[in-house]
Amino acid sequence: MIRLLNHLRCCVPSYLILSICLSLVPVPTFLLSAAANDAKNDPQQGDEKVLRIGMIGLDTSHCIAFAKQLNTPEDASHVSGCRIVAVYPKGSPDIESSVSRVPGYTEEIRKLGVEINENLEDMIAGVDAVLLETNDGRPHLEQVIPVLKAGKPVFIDKPIAGSLADTIAIFELAKHYKVPLFSSSSLRFSSGAQAVRNGSIGEVTGCDTYSPCSLEATHPDLFWYGIHGCETLFTVMGPGCETVVRTQTPNFELVTGVWKDGRIGTFRGIRTGGSGYGGTAFGAKGIESIGKYEGYGPLVVEIVKFFRTGVAPVSPEETIDIYAFMEAADESKRQGFVPVRIADVVAKAREEASKKVAAVIGQ
Repeated sequence: MIRLLNHLRCCVPSYLILSICLSLVPVPTFLLSAAANDAKNDPQQGDEKVLRIGMIGLDTSHCIAFAKQLNTPEDASHVSGCRIVAVYPKGSPDIESSVSRVPGYTEEIRKLGVEINENLEDMIAGVDAVLLETNDGRPHLEQVIPVLKAGKPVFIDKPIAGSLADTIAIFELAKHYKVPLFSSSSLRFSSGAQAVRNGSIGEVTGCDTYSPCSLEATHPDLFWYGIHGCETLFTVMGPGCETVVRTQTPNFELVTGVWKDGRIGTFRGIRTGGSGYGGTAFGAKGIESIGKYEGYGPLVVEIVKFFRTGVAPVSPEETIDIYAFMEAADESKRQGFVPVRIADVVAKAREEASKKVAAVIGQ
């Protein structure tokens, strides 16, 4: 060893000699183990750990679309980092479009390597995070409780709940159990809406959005499908709506909100004729079209980021504002299409939500 070093001194720079010496010294096993663990846990080093995802519900096309994007590496739309490994397959017997889909979707999702698990608690125990995909928002509060108690991060697909009170209760319980949670329509992450939100036309001064708005008797009018256009509206405008007034005919909705700074935003719901997703944003530097539907991909990317970081891309306050806007639209209708204050709607819902939260925490 000494002869080797003497020879190297004559012809090799000193920093290279140091490297050679270190390479000849055995490295303690615990350091090798630590390095291996660092590479495993750091997405920037080595192979990242693939998170095991469980799914609740099997009655929406989102279930199959998400599973294809997460579970098929050979697919051009594949999003890495998470894999759906199990599903608790439920539909709603009083919604025909829900219950009729479950058998076919069960067979489809099996082909994607997803286990069918009829026990919700067992399914939750075996995964790192949960997608709550039941198409019906009414059971979401009940379904998310065991997920929150287990401490598993959860994404709740739209609608987050079947009422504003349940929406508030879900966020309060997530806060109580210290569990990351968010909900969103895929329209939030369209490139047009995100560009405007991030300043492409300067400060936003107003916005008009539209989307299909089919109705479902079991849900508040806009919760079922109008949520898409309403989510786009709040993506652009942000929270802070103060009053809402609604106009309705058999085939159309027009909901106007006034924000606390005097800005006006509108949502047009469409049930006949030409339809689609979109809108117009008005800003200090110009006017832009927004909200073109770009598939589920952008949402899936955000869900994976959320599961890996625990950081929600949408605040509870903004999501509650969206559902308060939609609930206020229903209240405007009940009162004869007059303006309704968001604060009044939220206060009533919070009172009901507090009772629901207390009942869960007291169990």
